[in-house]
Amino acid sequence: MDDDKRAEVYAEFKDLVNMTPKQLETWLETDESKDVGAKSGGKGESVGHKSGREIIEIKGMKKSDLTDAEYEHMQKVVGYIKRHMKQKPKGEIEDTPWRYSLMNWGHDPMKKH
Repeated sequence: MDDDKRAEVYAEFKDLVNMTPKQLETWLETDESKDVGAKSGGKGESVGHKSGREIIEIKGMKKSDLTDAEYEHMQKVVGYIKRHMKQKPKGEIEDTPWRYSLMNWGHDPMKKH
């Protein structure tokens, strides 16, 4: 990934991941967080839940310490959030699997910037 692409991914990640590491950590401990998302083989930790743990690590790092692997994960997070936001259900979203899934990826659609 070249420097221009890294800058783009970093900016989008910073914009879309609107939960703090502490908020995300607290959220990932909830049953709602653990109950949503696709699980490998139908059991264990969901892809989004695992991603949330990786996001906490990335947000705790200095930009200069981010590796290609972190940038690739950040790009995956940005892509997921953008795709999932387009699937917003009609009506109230507060207690929906849609919102919970996004929160596992570090984005709370109800949070004001």
